[in-house]
Amino acid sequence: MNRKIELLAPAKDAQTAIAAIKSGADAVYIGAERFGARQAAVNSIEDIKEVVDFAHQFYAKVYVTLNILLFDGELKIAEKMVHDLYDAGVDGLIIQDMGLLELDLPPIPLIASTQMDNSSLEKVKFLEDVGFERVILARELKLDEIKHIRANTSIALECFVHGALCVGASGQCYLSYGVGGRSGNRGQCAQPCRRLYTLKNETGKTIARNRYLLSIKDLNLSEHLEELIDAGISTFKIEGRLKDITYVINTVSFYRKKLDAILEKKKLQKSSSGNVTFNFEPNPEKTFNRGFTDFNFADKSAKIGSIDTPKTVGEFAGTVKKVESTFFSIDSKIDLHNGDGICFFDSQNSLSGTTVNRVEGSKIYPQKISEIHAGQKIYRNLDHHFNQLLISQPVERKISLSINVQESPNGLILTATDEDGNKADFEIAGEKKPAIKKDAAKDAFHNQLTRLGNTIFECKDLKIDTREMYFVPASQLNEARRQLIEKLLEIRKNNFPRKTSTMVKNDAPYPQKHLSFTGNVLNNKAEDFYHRHGVESVEDGVELGTFLVGQKVMKTKYCLLRELNLCHPGAEPMILQDEDSREYKVKFLCGNCGMEIYLGNEED
Repeated sequence: MNRKIELLAPAKDAQTAIAAIKSGADAVYIGAERFGARQAAVNSIEDIKEVVDFAHQFYAKVYVTLNILLFDGELKIAEKMVHDLYDAGVDGLIIQDMGLLELDLPPIPLIASTQMDNSSLEKVKFLEDVGFERVILARELKLDEIKHIRANTSIALECFVHGALCVGASGQCYLSYGVGGRSGNRGQCAQPCRRLYTLKNETGKTIARNRYLLSIKDLNLSEHLEELIDAGISTFKIEGRLKDITYVINTVSFYRKKLDAILEKKKLQKSSSGNVTFNFEPNPEKTFNRGFTDFNFADKSAKIGSIDTPKTVGEFAGTVKKVESTFFSIDSKIDLHNGDGICFFDSQNSLSGTTVNRVEGSKIYPQKISEIHAGQKIYRNLDHHFNQLLISQPVERKISLSINVQESPNGLILTATDEDGNKADFEIAGEKKPAIKKDAAKDAFHNQLTRLGNTIFECKDLKIDTREMYFVPASQLNEARRQLIEKLLEIRKNNFPRKTSTMVKNDAPYPQKHLSFTGNVLNNKAEDFYHRHGVESVEDGVELGTFLVGQKVMKTKYCLLRELNLCHPGAEPMILQDEDSREYKVKFLCGNCGMEIYLGNEED
C-alpha cells in the first residue's frame, strides 16, 4: 500500500484556509465567487490565489467547490470561472453537474461531489470510466460496501469523517425545494431538517410533539480512521465551510494528531509536507457540535438523532445543587471560568443559555439566572480559555531541511535540502580565513544558519564538511541564509507536483437507461452527456418546475421509530407535521432500517 493519505479541511474564506493548512491539513476545499453549495461562503479568484500560493509551499492542495446544478444560461460563466481557477493554480474542482463535462475545460482534475449520490459500485465505476480523478462517497455507505467498491475500482476514494450530517441522502433531498422553493442542489437549502415537527400515526394519535425529529447529531469517525484506510479511503474530509476559524483549527488539529499516529504505525505518508507543533490539546467537544454519532458505522443500534435541539450543547458541566439570587452551586465535572458560555434546557425543554461572569469555587455567578433551577443539567458550549488559545498561536507548521557547508574554489558552498528532496545552493565567495577561535566560529555557523524562525522551515541537521573551521562574519552568514532560503522556496514552487486531468469524452454506459427528476438534470449539456452514455430518457430536474406533491422528497438511513424506541417489523406509515401545519407521509424501511418522506400525506 503506497498511496498517500490526505486530510481535507473546509474553509469559508482565505484566512480560515490558511489556518487549516497551518494546523496540518493536506488540502482545503473552498467556494469561489459563484456556483458553490454554500452560498454564504464565497471567495474571489484573488483570494483563492492567495490560498493556493500559501498551500503549495507545503505541497498542500486547494480544491474549489463548483458543486451545484447549473441552468443553461450559467454554463458559459462557469466555464470561464473554471479557466480562471486553473490559471490561479487550483488543484481540483468538486462538481455535481455532468453538463460541465461537455464544456471546454482546462485539464483540471475533477472530483465527483457526494451530491452525485455516489452510493453504488456501478456509479463509482462509471465515474472512473469517464475520467474523474476522485469520488466522494455517500455518507450512508457501510464499511463492507466501501471495501467492495475499492476492490473493483482504482479511482481515488474520499469520505466524510467529521461534521454536520444531512439527514437525507446527498443530492437526493428535495424537501427544502418542495416546501419553500429553496433547492439544496442549488446551494440554497433552508434546512427544514432543523425545524420542529410533530409525529402522528395514521389514526391521528400524537407520538411525539414539537421535537426536532429530523435533526441528527454530527459525524465523528475518528475512532475508525484505520479501518477506513484499510478499506481503501485515501482522503478524509471534514465538513464545515460555514464554520468559524476556531472550529477548523481545533478539528483539523485533532484529526492531524490522530492520523499521524496511524500513518507512523502503518508506515504510510501524508500527502503534504511539514510537521505541526501543537500549543494546545485539540478536543472536538469544545467547538460546535450537536453531539456525535458514527452514523451507525460500527454501533448499529445507537441513537443518532439530535431531537432536543439542533444547536450546539457542548460539554456536560454538572448538575445544579442550589440557586441563590445571584449565583448557583454546581456539582461540577469540569472547571468553569469567567467568560464561559453555558446552556441548559428550560421548563419548556427549549435550549437557553447565558455567560459566566464570575466563579468562586462551586459558586457560579451568571449574567442571567432567572431560568436556572436546582436539579438542572448545565453544559458549557463556549470554553473561553480554550478559544483564546485557538485565537493566539495554537499551532506551528514547519518543513524539515538539512544544511551542508562545503568548500569551493572561490569560498564556501551552502546546500539546503528539504524533506521532499528539493535542493538549493548559495556560495559565500571570498577569501577563506581560518578561525582563530574554532569553537566560537563553529557556534556562529550553527546559530546564524539554523535561525529560520520567520520562515516555513526548520533545520534538523547542519553539517560543516570543510578541511578546517573558517571565520565568516555573522552578517555574511545571515545574508547567505536569507538568500539560500529564498532560492529553496522558489525551487519548491517550481517543483510543486501539480496534477492535470486526462479526461477524454467517451460513451461508457451509464448504469441506468431512464433518469427521473432524481437524476438532477437542469441543462441541455447535462442531457447531452447522459444521452451520449446510453440514457434513453431524461426527466427535468425539480428546479425546472417539477410538481412534487405526493413525491418522495427524502430517503434516509435514520429511522424515527428506532430513535423513539418504537421499532417493530412491518411498521405502518406515519404523518410528520411541521411548524406551519404542512404534513408529510413517512414510510419506514423495516429490515434495511431507514425511512422515506413524501411531500403531502398521500402518495400519487
